[in-house]
Amino acid sequence: MSVPPPPEPIMGARLLFSLDPAVSHLNHGSFGAVPIVAQRAQQRLRDEMEADPLRFFTQGLVDRITHTRRHLAGFLGADPDGTALTTNATTGVAVVLQSLGLRPGDEVLTTDHGYGAVEFSVRRECRRTGATHRVLPVPLAATDEEVVQIVRSGLRPGRTRLLVVDQLTSGTARLFPVAAIVGVAREHGVSVLVDAAHAPGMLPATVQSIGADFWVGNLHKWGYAPRGTAVLVVAPPWRTRIEPLVVSWEQDAGFPGQLEWQATMDYTAWLSAPAGLYTLRSLGVDRVRAHNAALAAYGQRVVGDALGVPPTGLPDPGGPTVAMRVIPLPAGLATTIDAARALRARIAERLAVQVAVNAFDGRGWLRLCGQVYNSPDEYERLAVRLPTLLAQR
Repeated sequence: MSVPPPPEPIMGARLLFSLDPAVSHLNHGSFGAVPIVAQRAQQRLRDEMEADPLRFFTQGLVDRITHTRRHLAGFLGADPDGTALTTNATTGVAVVLQSLGLRPGDEVLTTDHGYGAVEFSVRRECRRTGATHRVLPVPLAATDEEVVQIVRSGLRPGRTRLLVVDQLTSGTARLFPVAAIVGVAREHGVSVLVDAAHAPGMLPATVQSIGADFWVGNLHKWGYAPRGTAVLVVAPPWRTRIEPLVVSWEQDAGFPGQLEWQATMDYTAWLSAPAGLYTLRSLGVDRVRAHNAALAAYGQRVVGDALGVPPTGLPDPGGPTVAMRVIPLPAGLATTIDAARALRARIAERLAVQVAVNAFDGRGWLRLCGQVYNSPDEYERLAVRLPTLLAQR
């Protein structure tokens, strides 16, 4: 079966970024890439801050943060009064976990697709409180109905206090039916935290339509914001129970102000985040989503074909705007976290290509992303050179 043609490029989009042209950046999902307009907006804010630090931090900064929060919440379809800016999704998860008041006998349930740092945070909080952490295995090829049934069967009413589930998994690039999962959990009286690290900017679903108790998402990936920009959205019943990881001068303001004010933190990433969204909107949000998803799918087929993987062996993420795809690596390669990291570094060093490599279910997986600054020939060059590198074990 022939590989379908790549999407038409978005002309001029590559010039909006300052990426090294000598490197193929096929891993937007890890750390993103900040458009030049957002970089300059942040630098202007830093210049303002350094010109008069006392004025910057004491005259109107809280109001500027509030204005930014409302702008970002509007883009995400979230309640601004239930949205707090934070530095990344992992920090938001930690805030939720330490605000739950877990006790011995309680349980936190995750899936085996969960992000590593989130899993670390869950384990630590369970060790600290005496709660239990349990992991649900979910086959990569499971249908949405099967995923919902696995979750339904895994819930333990009266014991499971929190279910943590990814909206789009990082390591396996799988879209989960989070709205349906939230509905099932609610039937059983279980709270849900949706880890939506990759959702803002990529996925069209609004936060309110999902209905989770907690939702965390990064703007510094697919939303083009400077790094260190994320949001934690909290349902009304929980807002008075949320506590920041560090108490500072806005503690008496309650949520979300108490969570956002962290003394002398550099707030310029947050304040310049709307400039990133401006870039996305200028290119056309729907246009960018469709282009990126189609380009990632093209890259998956081209590289998969070079590695001898038939189309039926390439996982479908399950959504028309998912701009990340995974490809199974030859058996025995990158089957552990350390081996996956080593292979990623070798690909970067030898081929000048940035990709993600993850281990899942005893196998290594190559993850490719599609972004407006990428071109089809970058995936084609990787397809030509990668087999030889993988053969040099």
